[in-house]
Amino acid sequence: MLRLHNLSKSYSPTRQVIANLSYTLASGEYVAVMGDSGVGKSTLLNLIAGLDQPDSGDIDLDGCSMAALDDDAATRLRREKFGFIFQAFHLLPHLTLAQNVALPLLLKGEPIEQRAMQMLAAVGLAGREHDFPGQLSGGEMQRVAIARALVHKPALILADEPTGNLDPETAAGILALLRNEIKANGASAILVTHSRAAAATADRILMLTKQGLHEAT
Repeated sequence: MLRLHNLSKSYSPTRQVIANLSYTLASGEYVAVMGDSGVGKSTLLNLIAGLDQPDSGDIDLDGCSMAALDDDAATRLRREKFGFIFQAFHLLPHLTLAQNVALPLLLKGEPIEQRAMQMLAAVGLAGREHDFPGQLSGGEMQRVAIARALVHKPALILADEPTGNLDPETAAGILALLRNEIKANGASAILVTHSRAAAATADRILMLTKQGLHEAT
């Protein structure tokens, strides 16, 4: 499903974050990536998403080389195939919660209302569809961001600390929802987290070090 081949990324001549990293994520596989702060976990997600460009190496999604795509084609691929849950919520303040959640469906030209309401209810925000992001707590905004990432049933979900702003009980419910959606839709997913409890909900736990990705012990 996703193949990373000899991926490298540096931010200066003396700061190489990722070096010759190779990994294959199977279709339907859900992995958690852990590692020390600054090791490159978020950078890895940004590279996979095409939000940052590697210095060398290739990223292949379903047989399509990301490096071979122009900007328009890469944007279309992200809209169709990816669901993003990043640490910054990126909610649009002038849109209601329902409109924020429905954005991926709108961009794909799909019916929006029923599915958007369904996902808001799934993250515990039923009846809040007409509220705006400015009326929410940080945890509630994170839940809206998660609903938006899942609403269009993406093939690949990239999640960067998706429960970092949530209390333990809400986090457990969100992680269960995330796993259920991944499995129900046959999606693949990469969860970046510092939380062992969050990582334990994935199929496998990987550690990212300067030597690459390897199974956690």
